[in-house]
This record gives sequence, structure tokens and C-alpha cells, in this order.
Amino acid sequence: MIPTLPTPGDDELALSSELVAAIRAEITAQGPMPFSRFMERCLYAPGLGYYSAGRTKFGPAGDFVTAPELGSLFAQCVVDALIPCFREFGSAAEFCELGGGSGAFAEAAMLAFAEAGVLPRHYRILEPSADLRQRQGERLRSQLSAELFARIDWLERPPEQAWRGVLFANEVIDALPATRFTIADSEVFEEYVTVDDRGDFMRCDRPADGLVGGAVRHVERDLGMTFADGYRSEILPQLPYWMQAVLGSLEAGIALFVDYGYPRAEFYRAERDDGTLVCHYRHRAHADALILPGLQDITAFVDFTALAEAGNQAGFALAGYAAQAQFLIAHGLPHHFERASADTDDVSRYRLAQEVKRLTLPGEMGEKFQAMVLARNTSPAGLPDGLVAINQAYRL
Repeated sequence: MIPTLPTPGDDELALSSELVAAIRAEITAQGPMPFSRFMERCLYAPGLGYYSAGRTKFGPAGDFVTAPELGSLFAQCVVDALIPCFREFGSAAEFCELGGGSGAFAEAAMLAFAEAGVLPRHYRILEPSADLRQRQGERLRSQLSAELFARIDWLERPPEQAWRGVLFANEVIDALPATRFTIADSEVFEEYVTVDDRGDFMRCDRPADGLVGGAVRHVERDLGMTFADGYRSEILPQLPYWMQAVLGSLEAGIALFVDYGYPRAEFYRAERDDGTLVCHYRHRAHADALILPGLQDITAFVDFTALAEAGNQAGFALAGYAAQAQFLIAHGLPHHFERASADTDDVSRYRLAQEVKRLTLPGEMGEKFQAMVLARNTSPAGLPDGLVAINQAYRL
């Protein structure tokens, strides 16, 4: 059941109508569109997609709240986890954040790096959205010292030159265009989007090609089961290629991914037979990806087993996996909370307590979000200190 959604403004509707017309024209010219292509257009179409247009996306005024938007505690814990890696690589260490959001994480992280005495040589933000690059730049220029801001630069594509250090991605994998598949008569079909007689978008299924079919059959073999007829879910057959693109030039260091998702056996549970697709519009969550093109976020939960496999194919070993709550607590959350709470008023202490709850409670981000560390050419001493005790890689 779709909740009642706020009515978009006239300017929003005009942008959405323009994107709808472009998608309809592509379908008219080329036939039904794979859902992954539809999702890509809705999120990233130049000037019209959700992440490409100028609407506020993050925080109370946007559509959803990410961990860095809650306050600085999340970034401080992440930096604590990364200090061993930065000490191992010294002055050569660099940091690359995939998708900088509002710039809140970069702001808090740079201050934490400076306090810990492990400033990265470069703090790079890989951000394809020109609008978000501008917003991030304005925020960081105003909030950081000139010395810290000078270390930050922006990329539109992954680094091409070999580098060492840390790649960090918070809520990035969930926004990769997902392929939707279903099973009919024991065969794999891919979900497409077409238009009905009224011009509205509707779903239809077509026989899957070798890439999609092979990816689905791999999951079945890995789980030792077959999907029942009618089962529908998401898969990322392009994930190994994407991982190679973003990690290929990281010759030594670690990659830390934080996102909402499950190990494969939980992701593809029999009762989760319509997938994990979630849309967000002004803090309302629902599952209809065909409405409000360009105005709502469209995401799918992450199969963390697939993420580990793709990292392995890119030359990285799985160094650790745990729920976000465990990861943050193991890397200084109690300490940072106590320090921030000292000598503050009741209102500030309450806000900090609420931040901790959102980050750690099972019903909030604590269990829904997972953290995964992948490593290449890094000694055990360069891995996050608290990782060994909390590692749940056996769940993958």
C-alpha cells in the first residue's frame, strides 16, 4: 500500500513532466526499457534526474536523512577506524569519498582527521552531480579552514592514476541502477518498463539475456536452491565491472562500504518475493518506482555477499563485515558521545542521545545498515582496530 504523498510543486511537476516525456520518447523509439535503464534515467538524467537536478535531497528539508546528516559522531567513528591505514601509508595516504551528499561527512571527517594528526594528502569527492559539487564546495569552503579546504578536490570519474589510502562509500551501492528479475515457468525474465494506452508507465517482463540470467543462476547455485515461479527481486549484474572501475587504481589500502542490506541468504529469502525496492519522497517511503520520475529517490537494498564477491574479483580481500551499530561502537562511539556531551546543556545532550539511537538501534540504522571493509596490499596493522572482534564475515 502506497502512503499518501505530499503534492509536488509546479516547478517540480514541470521538471518531472520533461523527464517523463524523454523516457516515453526513448520507449517509443526503442521499445520497452529495462527497469535498470529507467532507474538510471530517473536518478541521473542530466539536469532532470533526482541526483542531477537542483532539489534538496538530504536532511529534514529533503527526502531522507543519512547518517552524516544526523551529526558528527558517525564521521568521527569512521575516521577512528581508518587511522591505522593512514598511519601505515603516512604522507602518501589519500581519501576518496564516493558521492559526497551534502558535504556533511567531509566536513566532520576533515576536522577529525586534523585532530588525529592523520590528514590525507588529498580528500577527493567523486561526485558526478554538478549541483551537488557546487553545494558541497560552498559548505566546505565556509566551514573549514583554508588549509583544510585546500586538500579537497572533486572528481567526475574514478581516479586513473595509482593511489594509496581509503575509498569510502556511504549509501552508494543502493543507488546503483538495479536490474529487476522474475521467474516464470522456471525461466529467468527481466522486468522492463513500457507505456500503456494512456501513456502511463507500466511494467512488463521479457526473457533475460545471458548476463542477467547467468547472474540469477549464480545466486541460485551459491544458495543451493531455485527461485519459485513468481519470485521477483533485484540483482546487480554490473557490480563486478563497477567495482573494478572504482577500485582498480587503489593499489594499496582499504575500501569501506556502509549501506543498508543483507547477506545473500537473507536478501533472497523466499518470503521476500517482491524484492527490496524502496522509494523516498519527502520522508515518505513506498515501493512504486514508476511515479514522480526525477522527484523521488529509488533504491534497492544491497546483497553484501555480491559486494564481497565483486571486491574479490577486483583484487581485494574481505577484511571484515558487521552491522553498523557494532562497527561504530567498536570504533569509538561511546567515547565520542561522552566527549561531545561534556559541558553541554540538556538540549544538546538530548540531541546527541537521539543521534546515537538513530545510528545504533535495531529499528533505526543500527542493524539495517551494514559495514564492509575490503583490503589490498595492506598489513593487518593497517586495518580498523576493532574489526577482528566484531567480524561477522561467516554470515556471507
